[in-house]
Amino acid sequence: MPETILVIGGGPAGLEAARSIATIGGRAILVERRPVLGGTPDESNYAALTPRMGSAQDALDILRAGVVDPDIDVRVNTTVTGCSGTVGDFAVTLISPTGETTESVGSIIVATGFQHFDPGRETQMYGYYEHADVITLPDAEKMLKEHHFVRPSNGEAPRNVAFIQCVGSRDRRLGNEYCSKVCCGVASKEAIEIRRLLPDCKVYIFYIDMRMYGYWENEIYWPAQEQYNVTYIRGIVTEIVAKDGRLLMKGEDTTMGRPLEVLMDVIVLSVGMEPSRGTRDVAGILGIAQNKYGFIALPGEPMDVVSTSVPGIFVAGAAAGPKDLEDTIGMAGAAAVRAVGAVRGGARAGAAAAR
Repeated sequence: MPETILVIGGGPAGLEAARSIATIGGRAILVERRPVLGGTPDESNYAALTPRMGSAQDALDILRAGVVDPDIDVRVNTTVTGCSGTVGDFAVTLISPTGETTESVGSIIVATGFQHFDPGRETQMYGYYEHADVITLPDAEKMLKEHHFVRPSNGEAPRNVAFIQCVGSRDRRLGNEYCSKVCCGVASKEAIEIRRLLPDCKVYIFYIDMRMYGYWENEIYWPAQEQYNVTYIRGIVTEIVAKDGRLLMKGEDTTMGRPLEVLMDVIVLSVGMEPSRGTRDVAGILGIAQNKYGFIALPGEPMDVVSTSVPGIFVAGAAAGPKDLEDTIGMAGAAAVRAVGAVRGGARAGAAAAR
């Protein structure tokens, strides 16, 4: 019975799961569809981590270094196309530029992550594909990583920047009724970074409810207001139109109960998390259940947050729903222990039966 674990996805969850497997004496095959490791934080050019502002790339470098191990077989440009068998004896088909192979593994960890909501896919109310100066959190991250935050339309430094929260989250019309958990914190972090780069720029965050969990309240929400003068406005934005070379934002200030019309230079849409295409594809290939939103279902939660509907197949990170990096790393370690334990437990049972 092979004590090899297949880890699908080379983002933070997959990297930590593979490292943990090797640490406890197992062997991992880590597959990633892209030519490089790092997942969405790398692909979307994340600048700094929420809330402590550490470099996202430094964190990814640490995670990448953790899989440089003789017990971890890293395969990039590789996808899973088939799977058969049961816990302790899965046969998984992998395709890479060098051809097709079938690997025998004892258990599997799905770490296929998430994708950012496309704000122009379902609705044009925010004009994401119409106005160059309407951008998303990942768009802003890329500029902040380069320490150069400007209006995309003309390259000039903005005088006013607004964030709009819950774009693609908490929206029954779209079917994304869930909170994406990290967007309020990320917007606050980016607002601080903009104020640091551009001290004369006024920054506003328009929200339905600010949702800071754990220590984020004191680590980022209050500092954004008290140290960096970021203005939080409870309100609903209904339309964005071009006016005099700027963006006119229309809506309602729900605290004051009055209409709202303000001119902005840049508007940042705080887009939420959705299941990645890889998550949906892998769920179908492995035959594991998805929840109503398309994330991997966790039938044993809240007591078991890594087991899927198929014995021997586990999940880690945002493939199971919105997660921050801390949740992701903890979940990856738990999935690694369970995956190795499933194989070793089966081996012990087989040896006992043989006796």
